[in-house]
Amino acid sequence: MTVEPLLSVRGLTTRFRTDRGNVVAVDDVSFDVAPGETLAIVGESGSGKSVTALSILRLIPNPPGEIAGGQIVFDGKDLLKLSDGEMRAIRGNRIAMIFQEPMNSLNPALTVGLQVAEPVQQHRAVSWAAALDAAKALLQKVQIPDAGSRLHTYPHQYSGGMRQRAMIAMALACKPRLIIADEPTTALDVTVQAQILDLLKDLTRETGAALILITHDLGVVARYADRVVVMYAGRVVEQAPASALYRTPQHPYTRGLLASVPRLDGQAGERLVPIDGAPPDLAALPPGCAFAPRCRRAVAACLDTRPLLHTAGCASPDHLHACLRDELPVE
Repeated sequence: MTVEPLLSVRGLTTRFRTDRGNVVAVDDVSFDVAPGETLAIVGESGSGKSVTALSILRLIPNPPGEIAGGQIVFDGKDLLKLSDGEMRAIRGNRIAMIFQEPMNSLNPALTVGLQVAEPVQQHRAVSWAAALDAAKALLQKVQIPDAGSRLHTYPHQYSGGMRQRAMIAMALACKPRLIIADEPTTALDVTVQAQILDLLKDLTRETGAALILITHDLGVVARYADRVVVMYAGRVVEQAPASALYRTPQHPYTRGLLASVPRLDGQAGERLVPIDGAPPDLAALPPGCAFAPRCRRAVAACLDTRPLLHTAGCASPDHLHACLRDELPVE
């Protein structure tokens, strides 16, 4: 039986006006997220991951940015056609976001308890006393010790890991159907990273929420994601079930990312293989494949012809990649 996607993004294009002209940060991006699924969006800094997330929530500042085209269908409704009021009713309620740096997201002048309670009070129309009781239960759920007293302390009195747990509590406050986590463990040490990600995965599994996990860490993807979307220069270059992506990566950029990650089964002294060059200037992309200037497999046609997602060379129809070489006739 085919499961209807909870979120369906089609042809999403987001651009920003700059002194150098329009810069397309998200370029014709399409993907689906099923109920209860964890989708990882992977890529280097500047690949368009976070802008994609902000576009889904319609948080792109205008000016200088604008969502120039596409559809974002969530639970049967196109979010791009909703009024501002209807969108505010969805944010923090049915779709929640965990931002990269909690100190930039938490208000330093308000207690953590008030900030966790606020979405409950606003979206569930309960009293402040009931909202604070719910906030205490949420802090306990995300394993913050002595939640009753921590309810009345301020963000600067929390450790980095505890602040991120508080952000997860805020995200879970209204039992959303979709959670977007944008690099949720970047500033944390490795041990705390694992704790936070295990907690997030367990809680989404418990609530049945879908999760979009934005990350550059392929180790995180291997452990937590069901499917993966790989982005480069604002475009999707590969998408596949996580197991297929690791077993048989198709796009040269995906292969480069995997080759540059240390492996536990690697030989002693084995060198990592970096990706040549640097990420592209989005204001001056080549007309063809954006990765072509860094690609060791590129041919002349790659610079002039933009490849589309296809299944050539893939073992299953849900594994897509955008490499022109696999569509060229064999010479």
